[in-house]
Amino acid sequence: MVGLIWIPDTIFRNSKTAEAHWITTPNQLLRIWNDGKILYTLRLTINAECQLQLHNFPMDKHSCPLIFSSYGYPQEEMVYRWRKNSVEAADQKSWRLYQFDFMGLRNTSDIVQTSAGDYIVMTIYFELSRRMGYFTIQTYIPCILTVVLSWVSFWIKKDATPARTALGITTVLTMTTLSTIARNSLPRVSYVTAMDLFVTVCFLFVFAALMEYATLNYYSSCRKPHCTKKKNLFVSFFLQNYSVLEMRPPPTVIALNNAMYWQEFEDNCIYECLDGKDCQSFFCCYEECKSGSWRKGRIHIDILELDSYSRVFFPTSFLLFNLVYWVGYLYL
Repeated sequence: MVGLIWIPDTIFRNSKTAEAHWITTPNQLLRIWNDGKILYTLRLTINAECQLQLHNFPMDKHSCPLIFSSYGYPQEEMVYRWRKNSVEAADQKSWRLYQFDFMGLRNTSDIVQTSAGDYIVMTIYFELSRRMGYFTIQTYIPCILTVVLSWVSFWIKKDATPARTALGITTVLTMTTLSTIARNSLPRVSYVTAMDLFVTVCFLFVFAALMEYATLNYYSSCRKPHCTKKKNLFVSFFLQNYSVLEMRPPPTVIALNNAMYWQEFEDNCIYECLDGKDCQSFFCCYEECKSGSWRKGRIHIDILELDSYSRVFFPTSFLLFNLVYWVGYLYL
């Protein structure tokens, strides 16, 4: 009976593959009423194309269409029309999307103009919202913890070079690994996604923490005073150079084998101002250089307190970034 009845030549415009079910018999339904009305249904499995915009990944929402129309009959010969409540989804207890939340369905009707005529195109939209649980556990939390771990170096003494260097390099390599793993979880798109932005900023924070110690170590070595003479001095030589020390009180000395040793070596060294120039263009390395006329209009920063500044600046700026990031992508 089905083979004797005319059936519309419906096609699914965005289908990639489709399959009709024929096991154990063709899955078809045909009903005929006395007034000539016919009901015909067919069970199909369709893989349809959905163009995803991943700028907000993994906080993205999508509206995936299923588009169908007649292949050869234009609007003058065949009319497609939606009936009320004609689009329904099965109870979600019988199926589930593990990466998306199904938000609902909506349907539209459009007319497409072609050289062969005007065709009625019917579209069903499946509203989907991505779940963030997997990405929060696998990417966001590890990135945040790695950034916080990089701040531990600010509480380690600046003289502990191996400890601070090892911690900085380890966190940088960890962020590199997390960035690679995060990128493998989505298609290779040419634009920046929300996850790319977050991972990149976290990497910059970790890298900046490592560079902070490099800066501190460099300027700390720059600040070391230049001594005019060696540590071991005889009494007579000390008296000759007494005027060079800017008339400071003679230091406490200890007589040992007819030689005089400095008890306070740092206080007896002369800080050298470099003829009207600070040792580095912005930072002042020597305390005696703060009051020079060439320092007017510049900001004096105590480079030895860089760790103290970083303990406040890094957490505050990272907290502010997270506030802007999550509010911007979730609510704006």
